[in-house]
Amino acid sequence: MNIVTGTMTADQPPTLLRTINWTGAFWVASGVPALVLFSIGGIAGTTGNVAFLVWFASMCMGFIQSFTYAEIAGLFPNKSGGASVYGASAWVRYSKLIAPLSVWCNWLAWTPVLSLGCSIAAAYILNALGPIPGAESPEVLAWVQANAGSITADSSRVAEWLAANAGKTPADAVTALLVQDGVAALTPAFRNWTLAAGSIGPVSFSLNWTFFIGVVLMLLTFAIQHRGILGTANVQKLIGLVVIIPMLIVGIAPIITGQINWDNYTPLVPLQEAYVPTHGEWSISGWTLVLGGMFIAAWSTYAFETAICYTSEFKDPKTDTFRAIFFSGLLCLVLYTLVPFTFQGVLGLNGMLEDSIVDGSGVAEAMGRMVSGGSGGFITSAMVMMMIFALMLAIMTAMAGSARTLYQGSVDGWLPRYLSRVNTHGAPTAAMWTDLVFNVGLLAIAAADATSYFFILAVSNCCYIIFNFLNLNSGWIHRIDNGHIPRPWKAPTFLLVLGTCFAFVNAVFLGAGAKVWNPVALWAGLIAAGLIIPVFIYRHYVQDRGKFPPNMLADLNLTQDELKVRKAGILPYLTLIAGITVVLAANWIFQLPA
Repeated sequence: MNIVTGTMTADQPPTLLRTINWTGAFWVASGVPALVLFSIGGIAGTTGNVAFLVWFASMCMGFIQSFTYAEIAGLFPNKSGGASVYGASAWVRYSKLIAPLSVWCNWLAWTPVLSLGCSIAAAYILNALGPIPGAESPEVLAWVQANAGSITADSSRVAEWLAANAGKTPADAVTALLVQDGVAALTPAFRNWTLAAGSIGPVSFSLNWTFFIGVVLMLLTFAIQHRGILGTANVQKLIGLVVIIPMLIVGIAPIITGQINWDNYTPLVPLQEAYVPTHGEWSISGWTLVLGGMFIAAWSTYAFETAICYTSEFKDPKTDTFRAIFFSGLLCLVLYTLVPFTFQGVLGLNGMLEDSIVDGSGVAEAMGRMVSGGSGGFITSAMVMMMIFALMLAIMTAMAGSARTLYQGSVDGWLPRYLSRVNTHGAPTAAMWTDLVFNVGLLAIAAADATSYFFILAVSNCCYIIFNFLNLNSGWIHRIDNGHIPRPWKAPTFLLVLGTCFAFVNAVFLGAGAKVWNPVALWAGLIAAGLIIPVFIYRHYVQDRGKFPPNMLADLNLTQDELKVRKAGILPYLTLIAGITVVLAANWIFQLPA
């Protein structure tokens, strides 16, 4: 197995450069723990007191799965782009259409981090510039008292509210509507400004301040990434230190200061209904909500596999690959366990179900108050700034990883040729521009409302679970078809088997859990995944005339004719059938509360 040095000469086109070791990849991947900010409120809102266990169980699964990824990454010291690229090389023997699905789904899973992260960061910035008052804030309560006579019990608004809230009284309706009007009246006018807005199918879009601030943050990320992986790693090391330490403080400080209310973890049952602070039971509907939490948590907790996106940029891929993913996994295991645990212990069920927590906009302030002991002030403001840095770190991690997935997919013949263009710094700029333009469109949707935000997240995660299924199974396929290839690191067989089992557990999450976030999320995700078919057909049969580039399988020393040898027989096909069956069965068995 030859390792290409990645040096650049005057008569060669630019390529990725071997300029980092495993610590560089670790710092690039250090943005992954910040992904907890994307869905900690949403998961709390759907799983209730079970939320902290959802995060812990999901992280343990992700850590075990990473050993499969570490092994297959070692087979390809000259490729970047992550596990999806390495897994595609296993499936290509059995179907030319299934193999690129791995690369495509991984990209569709990672690239929305840019738009979703920028929308949350923009919301934090807007809250700092012109905060929307809380329903129980003193100014809102004063407004309600001063305008108590503006709504009467016999008004049409009260009747509409009662129709939507069975079991409530007219007095409850008057109070709720007055609070609603008070929040609206005291909200800064610029928070309601939008250049254009509308709806597209199940989602809305809005060109508001969140959108425009988000675009600026994206362009800033692009400028940093443009300098190449070494410059990116150096910048992220600085930001990473500023971010990881405060997140550790968030996870530890409330325990030390005695802010944890241990009653907030019991009873250990799901919610009766999503976003309603009423305890349910372990029924089919309760399990559905918990599986929905496991489904969306996977998007964050499994994501440290991005540490192996930079194999062809490692100085010594034989040792750097395993170390990068292993130590990134340890960091995530610590933070994804501590932060949700203390978050729930301090806020409790009612606190986690507040609107600003569920939609993510108030998570940073809540964490700041956890550290300051609820006093607010400078410490809270500083923590909010740290969380903005954390989101920027996650955004840079996403652009670095997803752009390299597009780049390697192009080099290997899965995606259009233009994506393989690289600048003189070794940065895949064509792929980065594609990421940027695509995410500007997604940002307009994410900036509209929480429903649209979680729709993007759910569809993205549908693609991520598909990628996960294909790549966990690629581990044993590579063992059968390419068992003779030397492996710098070989996973213990029991971990490989356990990872394969988890592939089907994740299929259950997909079938049962996607509907929790949007009724059409599963089907929209499958359609999004299927878009690779016309893209691949164009590249492979139009641009390449039905043949893969010579370097696609160079690391395995395979020829085009040897691709026809299928030592695993029908097992990969049976695996695909079983996976589809599990998804459909889970979707049929698990149903949301009536």
